[in-house]
Amino acid sequence: MKHIIDHIPKSTPYNRRPGIPMTPTTITIHNTGNPSSTARNERGWLMNPKNDRTASFHIVVDENEAIEVIPLNEVAWHAGDGSGAKSGNRTSIGIEICESGNYAKTLENAAELVAKLLKDFGWGVDRLRRHYDWSGKICPRLMYDGGKWTGWKKFLKLVEEKLEEDNMSKKKGPFKDVPADYWAAKEIEAVRAAGLMGGRADGTFGPGEPVTRAQLAVILAKLLKK
Repeated sequence: MKHIIDHIPKSTPYNRRPGIPMTPTTITIHNTGNPSSTARNERGWLMNPKNDRTASFHIVVDENEAIEVIPLNEVAWHAGDGSGAKSGNRTSIGIEICESGNYAKTLENAAELVAKLLKDFGWGVDRLRRHYDWSGKICPRLMYDGGKWTGWKKFLKLVEEKLEEDNMSKKKGPFKDVPADYWAAKEIEAVRAAGLMGGRADGTFGPGEPVTRAQLAVILAKLLKK
């Protein structure tokens, strides 16, 4: 998924980018409410002279891309709960999830985006909010399910899975028995990449095992050839 920075100017009509500094504490999830609109179209709507609404958002995502239209450290008008100091408008990053195209892929992209933001801020899924949580509006509407919010629960689980995938990726090292945080992981990977030492057929390295004189001779011979 492409992540594009394409901020609307502060001169955008109807105060859609007020330029008010914000220190975010949560991330709020929305659906666009438009079954035929893409991320690019949603960004364009903010600049459309026929649009006379103040409403705006920070990032919009579809099946192909995510577009950041307002910096994450500035206020956007998306939560529908006024402009008080503790309002969603003043404290939360607004994410619009498009309803068009391959919605399953869009949700996947949205979960990936949100997981990255949570990771960047050092947050967990407890920092995620629905538009509904701020103003009572049934949004994200495609997650509502007649008040059961089953779609919301599934989305939270999807975000958690993306976070876990990232954690697992960090833990993986060059070999099964050499995690990424092992004290010599970088050096082991370096000699593996240089062709000086390899692992076993089962994907292990045996980092604690001694090196025989014959094995050392092979390594030195490889070095002499370089």
